[in-house]
Amino acid sequence: MPKVLISDKLSPAAVQIFKDRGIDVTFEPDLGKDKDKLLSVIGDYDGLAIRSATKATEKIINAATNLKVIARAGIGVDNVDIPAASKKGIIVMNTPFGNSITTAEHAISMMMAVARQIPEANASTHAGKWEKSRFMGVELTSKTLGVIGAGNIGSIVIDRAQGLKMKVVAYDPFLSEERALQIGVEKVELDELLGRADFITMHVPLTDQTKNILSQDNIAKLKKGVRIVNCARGGLVDEEALAEALKSGHVAGAAFDVFAVEPATDSPLFNLPNVVVTPHLGAATTEAQENVALQVAEQMSDYLLTGAVTNALNMPSVTAEEAKVMGPWIKLTGHLGNFTGQMTDEPIKAINILFDGEASEMNLKALTAATIAGIMRRRNPDVNMVSAPVIAKENGIKVSTTKQDQSGAFEGYVKVTVVTEKRERSVAGTVFSDGKPRFIQIKGINIDAEVGAHMLYTTNEDVPGIIGALGQTMGENGVNIANFTLGRAEAKGEAIALLYVDEPVPAPAIKALEDTGLFQQVKPLTFDV
Repeated sequence: MPKVLISDKLSPAAVQIFKDRGIDVTFEPDLGKDKDKLLSVIGDYDGLAIRSATKATEKIINAATNLKVIARAGIGVDNVDIPAASKKGIIVMNTPFGNSITTAEHAISMMMAVARQIPEANASTHAGKWEKSRFMGVELTSKTLGVIGAGNIGSIVIDRAQGLKMKVVAYDPFLSEERALQIGVEKVELDELLGRADFITMHVPLTDQTKNILSQDNIAKLKKGVRIVNCARGGLVDEEALAEALKSGHVAGAAFDVFAVEPATDSPLFNLPNVVVTPHLGAATTEAQENVALQVAEQMSDYLLTGAVTNALNMPSVTAEEAKVMGPWIKLTGHLGNFTGQMTDEPIKAINILFDGEASEMNLKALTAATIAGIMRRRNPDVNMVSAPVIAKENGIKVSTTKQDQSGAFEGYVKVTVVTEKRERSVAGTVFSDGKPRFIQIKGINIDAEVGAHMLYTTNEDVPGIIGALGQTMGENGVNIANFTLGRAEAKGEAIALLYVDEPVPAPAIKALEDTGLFQQVKPLTFDV
């Protein structure tokens, strides 16, 4: 009988599901706070169900001699060392959709609260004052709401805001025109949203692209009198710059549930007029907690009893038997997707995947999901192989797959083509007998490139001096080249280079290469190898 430990507070309904399905469950909701005790008992369990209090560190994972799955009731897994779990063969799951409605409703509530200054008016009235003239609010009806991020939660906010008769504009690089039309939102660029919105709400993950998306410069572009809501992630807004804009009156109000540093015991936003703050309550409703608890119990039970994998962050949704054969191919398709995702800045209309030979005989659903997840991971690190196809569908991205018999020198390969309004971009790869993924074609140009954690991709005309420029520039900037691959369409025609380097290529090296005038494109890339 599998044994599961629940070390954080979880709905009793989850405990009952485990019991009903014949799993030996231990429910100790405060154990996650006692690291030493958790370390001493974790070796007895096959599964660990957690929320945010338990820290599944490398030390804990290494002591978990029998552990097969860690499941987080919620979306964030910052408290789980996923690389350490992967090395031990432990699956890490989450529940990405269990609290979407709750988080969206909290954002709407915060918007209403800041529009009518409800918290301040409440405190004033409780204090025995009757300051009716002090708390003049604004209506939401007919106001323009700017939504940054129109994915799962953002689209729910859009729907609710439309019910309040607000005009909604959205900025989201992944939002297609078709999807925008479907949800009834006007798709705009970020600068236009900043200049038009009376209210702004954010629903994006914290990535390199979204960090400080409301920077000091962007805050200066805001329409005077705007009100800002953040129930997504701390770090999306420059809190110091926002505080100054609030003090000057350029921004009329703000409502924040998340902060750059949490727990937030101090913030530039605290104690400012018309700033509503809550302690990260986005998912804190009875319904959301029940939903994620039930999902975790079902997912863990399915895996421990049948081998089925759902909502895994470090493994495809396939059976354990399939995973043994498909593992290297799943890694390959993730790399192919990640390459095209990093190379594509505009909205994606379609993803076309060709499976040749050996690859065509595998679980194409898992390989397709791995490809889509790789494409989207640049902008959404929370995406996984289960949620990626759903997100693609929500954004109107058409995904097509083609199978064909072995057609060349390789026993099998996968080719990924991403289609946007402006161009098509393709990359192909295979798995060698040593189990290592390789890039074998980019833009129709044949190559043979090993995939590394840090890479540099360049395009240029096939002229002398390219190798020298790349080598000299990397050397001058202290970057060691592990592997150097060149390819060209024809003599004097279009050519590419793919460098596998030991560390990230610094910005000065990128600029130096661009300044030579030899390259049409210079692009640093990263891969999870």
